[in-house]
Amino acid sequence: MPYFKIEYHRGISHDRHDVTYFGTDQALATLPPHLRCERVSRPGLGSAFEEARDWLARRPRDFDRVISVSEYELLDAALLREYLGVPGAPADQVALARDKVLMKQAVEDAGLRVPRFLALPRFLDLDGRVPWDGRTVLKPHRGASSEDVLVFDTPRQAAAAVTGGRTGIPGLDAGSGLADFEVEEFVAGPIRHFDGLVQGGEVLVLSGSEYVGTCLQYAQGGPLGSFQLALSEQERAWVSRALAAVRIQDGSFHLEAIAHRGELVFLEVGNRVGGADVVATVELATGVHLPSYELRALLGERVTGTIPEPPADRRLYGWFVCPGHHLAGREFQGLDGTAAFRDDPAVVAWNELPPGSPLPDHITYQSGETVLAGIVAGDTPEGGRRWIADLFASLSVRTRPAARTTSEQVPA
Repeated sequence: MPYFKIEYHRGISHDRHDVTYFGTDQALATLPPHLRCERVSRPGLGSAFEEARDWLARRPRDFDRVISVSEYELLDAALLREYLGVPGAPADQVALARDKVLMKQAVEDAGLRVPRFLALPRFLDLDGRVPWDGRTVLKPHRGASSEDVLVFDTPRQAAAAVTGGRTGIPGLDAGSGLADFEVEEFVAGPIRHFDGLVQGGEVLVLSGSEYVGTCLQYAQGGPLGSFQLALSEQERAWVSRALAAVRIQDGSFHLEAIAHRGELVFLEVGNRVGGADVVATVELATGVHLPSYELRALLGERVTGTIPEPPADRRLYGWFVCPGHHLAGREFQGLDGTAAFRDDPAVVAWNELPPGSPLPDHITYQSGETVLAGIVAGDTPEGGRRWIADLFASLSVRTRPAARTTSEQVPA
């Protein structure tokens, strides 16, 4: 995880602890140059666990803690802890918060509603004859950012697309990776995300928000935002039950649910902070920088009783982001329809890509890579969501083809 996303120094004393950062050159390049630490580069060709194990075989040493706050390396960190005999959540526990089939089964077993679901191989065995009708979602069971997520009108259409090699997902259409996917019923309703901190199974910080747009629409090129809600005691209790079901006992969490006909339907959860500007908006509302307190909890330090009081100005906050990955190969030239919003006193942060910048070729929520990212404050959830929706309805993006480099223009 890039250093600037977590600000590790806020949760770990680099003077008191001997800290080793193990990562690719790209990740290590984000470390502050004068930070007291050891930097160990890995090739990035294999898994983080395999490359850490190979490095330790060449240079044996002991560690008191092995920590990752990246969703993609939580399991690697757990495997390395088990390999080294270091305290922390074991791999089978971590898998519950990474595998969408395992987590939904655990939540359903705990008595909470989940979308009806099946692992893809079992779904194909049934040839689409499943206990639900209508829209059907195909997704990787360990994916993120809604990559390779598809929605079909019926279960039969989903089955036919997979068996006919017509999903548009290269590996799946080639007949490989079936076990990496799951299928579930589409449950309609606004999607909410709950973010916070837990230690020893106790929820210490909790913030709830409702999306404007969806992560799937963002993956397809649409803007995305969310704005905070006032939480009921029932919602707080529901979050605690869901976290207990998937055994998230320490650290940050990002939990998503669908508000459907007066009840919450579990969608998925991660034992990590949310993306986009979730960390910033939670800190603005609660005074808590989630990654800092997560690191302290993972170091075994007591967090309970150290959480700051919320700011006296109890405003609600939301974030918004406009993507550019769907326009890869072009240069950003500017935004239209945003002047009234950019200058609105409700705006806390507004980060617009400089004109002439190349647009990313991958899905990202990161400010400085997306066309637009920002934060807005408001007094009511309805007003905040309406502000973001009005921004999305008004803005448009200007681009032009990216200038070709000399090497592209001149044949080799």
